[in-house]
Amino acid sequence: MTQSIATSSATTAATLIERSNRLGQDKKNTNYAGGNTSAKGTTIDPVTGENIELLWVKGSGGDLGTLTEQGLSTLRLDRMRALVDVYPGVEREDEMVAAFAYCLHGKGGAAPSIDTAMHGLVNANHVDHLHPDSGIAIATAKDGKELTAKIFGGKVAWVDWRRPGFQLGLDIARIKDENPQAVGCILGGHGITAWGDTSEESEANSLWIIDTAAAYIQEHGEPQPFGEVVSGFEPLPESERRARAAALAPTIRSLASKDKPMVGHFSDDERVLDFLAREKLASLAALGTSCPDHFLRTKVKPMVLDLPATASVEEQLDRLQELHLEYRADYQRYYESHRQENSPAMRGADPLIVLVPGVGMFSYGANKQTARVAGEFYLNAINVMRGAEALSSYTPISDAEKFRIEYWALEEAKLQRMPQPKSHAGRIALVTGAASGIGKAVAKRLAAEGACVVIADLDLAKAQETAAELGDTDVAVGVAANVADAKAVQAAIDDAVLAFGGLDLVVNNAGLSLSKSLLETTEADWDLQHDVMAKGSFLVSKAAAKVLIEQKLGGDIIYISSKNSVFAGPNNIAYSATKADQAHQVRLLAVELGEHGVRVNGINPDGVVRGSGIFASGWGANRAATYGVAEEDLGQFYANRTILKREVIPENIADAVYVLTGPELTRTTGLHIPVDSGVAAAFLR
Repeated sequence: MTQSIATSSATTAATLIERSNRLGQDKKNTNYAGGNTSAKGTTIDPVTGENIELLWVKGSGGDLGTLTEQGLSTLRLDRMRALVDVYPGVEREDEMVAAFAYCLHGKGGAAPSIDTAMHGLVNANHVDHLHPDSGIAIATAKDGKELTAKIFGGKVAWVDWRRPGFQLGLDIARIKDENPQAVGCILGGHGITAWGDTSEESEANSLWIIDTAAAYIQEHGEPQPFGEVVSGFEPLPESERRARAAALAPTIRSLASKDKPMVGHFSDDERVLDFLAREKLASLAALGTSCPDHFLRTKVKPMVLDLPATASVEEQLDRLQELHLEYRADYQRYYESHRQENSPAMRGADPLIVLVPGVGMFSYGANKQTARVAGEFYLNAINVMRGAEALSSYTPISDAEKFRIEYWALEEAKLQRMPQPKSHAGRIALVTGAASGIGKAVAKRLAAEGACVVIADLDLAKAQETAAELGDTDVAVGVAANVADAKAVQAAIDDAVLAFGGLDLVVNNAGLSLSKSLLETTEADWDLQHDVMAKGSFLVSKAAAKVLIEQKLGGDIIYISSKNSVFAGPNNIAYSATKADQAHQVRLLAVELGEHGVRVNGINPDGVVRGSGIFASGWGANRAATYGVAEEDLGQFYANRTILKREVIPENIADAVYVLTGPELTRTTGLHIPVDSGVAAAFLR
């Protein structure tokens, strides 16, 4: 019997996770990290040997679509329900979250969330709380209560808006008991909750509510809920749209980063573009979002450019500057109007969502994932507004209620528990020649330190392959880049800006080498090496500097030069000359860009044989022949001639890039760091 009960409890938890994953992986059902699910069952108390009832519920944080056992909170149901007897009332309901800790069973798992009471107090074996667009559309309609009765015919109850917490759990439990025929409820301004005696029944009821609401909106809704298209606000053609987005992005990122640096995400989803082209854009955007998950990520409302897509870039940039000042002042008023004596300090007044008609939506966050999810949430909000307006009129919760959640002590505590960001978190790096060798090592190190990385390489397939090795597209992307071609360089910079919102750090690493004597070196040999390295780094630095200056956030430009920039070696005229050119670019640009907070530094490696694309392409064989050693011994040959007698590998150069662009050397510019294990002839003087 003991074994069968233990097996049953494990099955209950496993079935809950499977249901959660199915529901969470379909975004029609809930937004990323939104909602929670639960199951109740029995197990053996390891202390008393008696049967006890448990509640397994998705814990604080995490996402239903990727939920695992470690993401569940497991509580003693008898103890959790006994909290009703000590509940001090709605004014002190926040205290109940701490009380959940005294109901936990066993070790590990996630901390209980604010919604735990909803799952424990509702008298059903399985409960799903979700944030579907169709359900929230009904929840935010002006006559949502009447629509709920009309659409669902009594099978779904209505619960008036209440901030998530213990009292909301009591409200839902009471309404379920009063409506035994109901399979779920619409939570005013918020989302849906469904239940069932079995996991299958709960999931089926959730999907029925979601699909029934969507079908009703589709069948009975106004076909143009956002009004007519406004002339001049129509979407630009795709190529023009993306070019305009790239031109606007650095300044918009600057505006979104006045309080702290942000990473960006750009979307020109057709649903976004349609909303931006319609009559009701300004009035609906001003109402803000409603679902707590939405506005916690997007702020209470977006900043909307009120110019047509036909306006010039200059006109749009000027107007964005004006609107930003207005937005900050308005947010300050919002904060001051609703703050209480114990409210947390204002976290920042910059917009997290910026809407540009004809172009698209720019969203921002501390990292790429947060920025992307903010954009996804605002798209959810657009879908919600569309549904609510199609049937009635969109009526979100009040600003006062939004403030109570945005500056909730429990939300503040959650923010304070977040781990400290890594050294390069929030920074956007572009590394040229990054599909192999030194460039790949640099990209890997920067990504490991929290940066978003653009892998720029002549070989697009290898660039994308390298990016995939570093992580998903929230971490790295691969782009094509022929650094010797100005148009190709600009395209790569634009790709970087559209991928992550801007640029903070550039590593000029792309290079090649031909080992020939003066008399053997042709004009084509000379031009090729100077085009890729001297001209290439100039073109990349020029295009990148424009972005850095427009952003007004400072930045770093790093040149991977060479020991040969200061050392005269044999059979190396073209390569050494172009490296000397790069070395002087460092000094020149350090002087020119310093007033913009842009630091320019260089690294002089030597003898990087292992993993080097240059050495593998024939340079290694030529240098080995020049020095009279076997090619496989070349790395050790270089090491033996150094002071430290240690081979230099790509990761050593990556370490130098990390230090130069990290928080410790913020007062350093115009510097060249040798990474060569000590070559006295190349000492800088």
